Amino acid sequence: MRIKKVAPTHNQDHRITIPISLSLDENISNFEYLFQDCGDLVKRKFPIGVNKNIWAYIAYIDVMIDRRVIEESILEQLIVQVRDVPKSIENTEENIFEFIKNGGIATADVKEIEKMDDVALAVLSGDTVLFIDGYDKVLLISTKGWPSRGITEPDTEAVVKGSKEGFTEVFRFNTVLIRRRIRDTKLKIKQLQVGLRSRTDIGLVYLEDVAKPAIVSEITERLNDFVVDGVIDSGMLEQLMEKDWHSPFPKIQTTQRPDKAASAILEGRVVIIVDNSPFVLLLPTTLNAFFQASEDYTQRWMIMSFFRVVRYMAAFVAIALPGLYIALTTFHPSMIPTSLIYSFAASRQGVPFPAVIEVIIMELAFELLREAGVRLPGPIGNTIGIVGGLIIGQAVVEANLVSPIIVIIVAVTAISSFAIPNYSLTTAFILMKFVIIALSATLGLYGFWVGILAQLIHLVSLKSFGVPYLSPFVSGEINEYSDLKDSILRFPTFLLKKRPVFSKEDNRVRLKMKQKGEQNVLKK
Repeated sequence: MRIKKVAPTHNQDHRITIPISLSLDENISNFEYLFQDCGDLVKRKFPIGVNKNIWAYIAYIDVMIDRRVIEESILEQLIVQVRDVPKSIENTEENIFEFIKNGGIATADVKEIEKMDDVALAVLSGDTVLFIDGYDKVLLISTKGWPSRGITEPDTEAVVKGSKEGFTEVFRFNTVLIRRRIRDTKLKIKQLQVGLRSRTDIGLVYLEDVAKPAIVSEITERLNDFVVDGVIDSGMLEQLMEKDWHSPFPKIQTTQRPDKAASAILEGRVVIIVDNSPFVLLLPTTLNAFFQASEDYTQRWMIMSFFRVVRYMAAFVAIALPGLYIALTTFHPSMIPTSLIYSFAASRQGVPFPAVIEVIIMELAFELLREAGVRLPGPIGNTIGIVGGLIIGQAVVEANLVSPIIVIIVAVTAISSFAIPNYSLTTAFILMKFVIIALSATLGLYGFWVGILAQLIHLVSLKSFGVPYLSPFVSGEINEYSDLKDSILRFPTFLLKKRPVFSKEDNRVRLKMKQKGEQNVLKK
């Protein structure tokens, strides 16, 4: 009998609408029509049952599956073991399908699907599908086993003391790394799919009794606010979810560290895991959160409080130092001590450019070297940094293209930017630095302070999913100013008794010191 091929029609959501037929040959024809010219598809039709008169069809993508599971738990069971199924079961309506689903396959993760779209998605996700003649539904067998990068140390957030594990590109690996750290049934992983063609798995991870329902709902709504072909990385999702797209400052924090993600969840924040990306998203966030490193909580509070102060100072230097130098030397030299201004003047003898041109030349040269170092392989990138920092820097000074003081200022500015723990915030500061330079070069100190105040006003106006961006420095009364204990200074751990403003108001106590003989637990 000639089998009719059905064209792969799609609805508005790009879902396949081919029905699953009772005829195995028709299902095979339609399935292979969908996957025509897909050389990595492995498929086989084979008989099962006592008299070998029941036929089945198995299909999967090569290398995306665990071959041992398919050979030992599926094929061996169906071809060898299921031959002992009673004839009475073969000939009844309740049938071989339920027999195979419930006991014929030696693996726990088996379920039935009734749409060809789900069949195609399962195969493309690394699972195996099994068609059985006479049934208009299909068995989905979990056999994922694609090659992946192992769990390694994060290369963007290295610490001296703390966990050395980092997220990977595998969705389930990342969820497990969080589950290991928070063993609570209240930890929820709400799984979604984004992208009409990529069907990227997205996981919203949060504590049900700690995270605010309004924040979880808003995040879910934003994920449903757009329709896109595919989401390849968490960075794309971050940009699609942001409403304040005009701002250079990130409103969503990213991390490679499972311990940092788990800590954020315990604070009442929501973590978004994106399949194929080693970076997870933490939201909502504040400017203060970008200055907090994982190591802050594994070392003594006095030491880490000092380093936090250093980070805030470094952030100000990274934005303000070049502009301040231009404003003082160009418009207000009388504000500089006499001996120092003479030193500046002596170093600039023979330099043909004004101070603002010197600063822009060196800043752009440094950004060029930094970009080249990032794009090139490790050893070559390190070589570029040494060559650019030493040889080129020395050469331009000797050629009287720039003065030595400019090299020092640009170097201090660059080092200060590296002291900021978050790369996304660093890039925002780089852009703001050039704005300050432009205002300082045109209006002097007046322009410098106008630029600083404009940035502060802009930061005050920002919110991240309803949370003020400058919290706890503004709106600190919302949480009785307790969040200030973990801001510029990091107070001792036994004093950090309340969760930040991200969490539910009625469940913000996270630490209670026991009295002698007292047995008590935190509210759940």
